[in-house]
Amino acid sequence: MTEDVRNILLGVIAAGISAALGWLARTYLWKRKLRRRQAFFGLPDNSESLLVVNRDAGCPELTVKRHDVFALLELSAIIKDCGAHAQVVAHDTAQQGFGERTEFCVGGPASNRRMAAHMHSLLPGVRVNTDPEPGPNRGAFQIGSERYRLEPGITEYVLLARLTAGQGQGSRPVFLFCGQLPVTNQAATRYLARHHERLARKHGGNAFALLLKVVNSQAYGPDVVELVGDVTRAAQAPAPAATPRASSHRAK
Repeated sequence: MTEDVRNILLGVIAAGISAALGWLARTYLWKRKLRRRQAFFGLPDNSESLLVVNRDAGCPELTVKRHDVFALLELSAIIKDCGAHAQVVAHDTAQQGFGERTEFCVGGPASNRRMAAHMHSLLPGVRVNTDPEPGPNRGAFQIGSERYRLEPGITEYVLLARLTAGQGQGSRPVFLFCGQLPVTNQAATRYLARHHERLARKHGGNAFALLLKVVNSQAYGPDVVELVGDVTRAAQAPAPAATPRASSHRAK
């Protein structure tokens, strides 16, 4: 074997080793990224999850609002990327506990009984005005001492939360997408899909509740979303007691 042939063979071998090492490194990084995503969502390979949706008011069958359907599609993509499976159930048929399967619950407490139960148990510091009568506070959020009013098409709010039933490592989380309107539910699921890596780095496996503001949805739909703030502490604290209304008459 001549020296030139030997150099060529050594070059081919070196290139093959480099390609193999590069492929192994990329595979390792991809798997590590996947495992982190699975851990954040509580969705290991071939696991089962629940998509809990509300019913469209006035419809006897399971009819879901258009923006809520888009929200389910966003969530389905997340579940598929994790290698897991999803089951869609109506809010009034999901009569089971939580913690065994990851749950994604979509819709406000007025139309989603499951959401109302989760908020009562896990987010007692949040109050949602579900009064059907028109008024300035209809649909408003009360979080701690702060109130967030709905201005349809202009300013709308949605609560995005990741909660767990206990501290055990095997406990699966429940994700809440509680919006004032269906378009805000879609905005929250899209926000989660885009920012889940940053949220996982910041919160890890801990619970959190974020208040998001959807800006000018009549023009931009669910695309323009601002983070109002992390309201975890206020949302998980007991609701403040109602203070008696002050008398308009002064004592003489």
